[in-house]
Amino acid sequence: MTRAIQISRTGGPEVLVPADITVPEPGPGQATVEIAAAGVNFIDIYQREGRYPLDLPYVPGSEGAGRVTAVGADVDLVKVGDRVAWASLPGSYAGAVTGPADRLVPVPDGVSDEQAAALPLQGATAQYLARDSYPIAAGDTVLIHAGAGGVGLLLTQVAKILGATVITTVSTADKGELSSGAGADHVIVGYDDVAATVRELTGGDGVAAVYDGVGRDTFEGSLASLRRRGRMILFGASSGPVPPFDLQRLNPLGSLSVSRPTLKDFTVTREELIGRTDELFGWIADGRLTLRVGATYPLDQAAHAHQDLAGRRTTGKVLLIP
Repeated sequence: MTRAIQISRTGGPEVLVPADITVPEPGPGQATVEIAAAGVNFIDIYQREGRYPLDLPYVPGSEGAGRVTAVGADVDLVKVGDRVAWASLPGSYAGAVTGPADRLVPVPDGVSDEQAAALPLQGATAQYLARDSYPIAAGDTVLIHAGAGGVGLLLTQVAKILGATVITTVSTADKGELSSGAGADHVIVGYDDVAATVRELTGGDGVAAVYDGVGRDTFEGSLASLRRRGRMILFGASSGPVPPFDLQRLNPLGSLSVSRPTLKDFTVTREELIGRTDELFGWIADGRLTLRVGATYPLDQAAHAHQDLAGRRTTGKVLLIP
């Protein structure tokens, strides 16, 4: 048995209920991991609310870090005692989890459990956004919304590594200081008149790409901030989903393009997953990428963690500690 958070009905944070569960023994191709820290992400909130339906009851969470305690038949990718991290093992709001061994990535020496838990989902998201959704080239100017959030802080650093000029938006002046500390060249406090400020900062041209994890509240400003043939990348919806959109509008705005990517489609194979995390761990090792853990909560306080994340009262990564 292990302590976990269980959801039996969709709704608000109050549906996150502590419970004792049985952890399955690992089957062929699987491993069991004792969890040292679990990541809290907006997708967990969307699933809890029923926006992304899951079969009930279930244990939320998909990201974390810990140590392998058992492996199933034919598993040679990891062994008992290995330190690992993951972004896609359902049921990670718990003391232990069992899942596919090929989704576990090795954690190098010198990286703490909390740092490792902060990296897989948001770090790999930042990496694929900057490398693939819109491949940043040296000299590009890009706009990153929620620059003091978990993805925002990492994406800002990755964009700077790749040679971009970075404009970010944040909700408060304190968050603006964090965003500047991550390397943002220009920080816009508040989400009113963003496009006008972006145009001013870019000499009227607009930005090559907008990375928008906020959604409803920023979408129109994002479109208006793009240069001709610019790319709008909507990778989240922390403020709510974007209303139905007429694609014809992209024509007079300058032949723009819009994409709605998600991490699972950019980590289809183990080789692709490891390639992304290896690059991230390499940047950490050489000092170019810093992970910020903004808040940690005991596992039983998962509801409090969801409230703070949804209320934009956190910066950096939010973790649960079993």
